[in-house]
Amino acid sequence: MKFLKKFFLFNKKIENNKVLTYEVVDNYVEIAKLVKEARIQQNLTIKELSRISKIPEQTINSIENNKKNIRPKFPFIRSILFKLEECLILKKNTLVKLATREKNSFKKEKPNFLITKFDLLNTWQGSLLYFFILILTIFILKRYFILNVNIIEIQNIENKNIEK
Repeated sequence: MKFLKKFFLFNKKIENNKVLTYEVVDNYVEIAKLVKEARIQQNLTIKELSRISKIPEQTINSIENNKKNIRPKFPFIRSILFKLEECLILKKNTLVKLATREKNSFKKEKPNFLITKFDLLNTWQGSLLYFFILILTIFILKRYFILNVNIIEIQNIENKNIEK
C-alpha cells in the first residue's frame, strides 16, 4: 500500500529543494529613517511631500512609520520609492536598493490524492495505473464469461433432457 501511495500522492515540494529565501533583516526600517531625515532636512511636511510627489499621505506615513499592514507590497513600493528619491533629491537607487520582497508565509499542506490533476497519458504512473486497470478488466471479464458459459452449458443439457 505504501508503494502505491508513493507514486500517486503529489507532495507540494519545490523542485530540487529550491526554496525562495528573502532577507530576514527588515530594510524598511532604514528606508523609513532615510525618507524621514530627507524630508525633515528639506523642511517638508508629509502633506507637502504628498502634494509634490503625488503620493497619498497615508502611503508616505506608512513608509516613514514602517507600518507593514498599510505599506504597499514590493512591486508597488518600488515605484513609490523611485518617486520619493526624485522628490527628496536623494542619490539614485538609495531607497530602491534597500527595498526587498517580504517573505511570504505558505501553509504546509499535507499530500493530497489528486485524481483531477493526475495525467494518465503523459506519466509513467498513469501508464502503470492504466495497465492495472486493463489487467483487472480482463480478469473480471474472463470470470464473468466462464460463469456464463457454465450456466449456458447447464441450460443446454437441461433442454436436451426435456426434448428426450
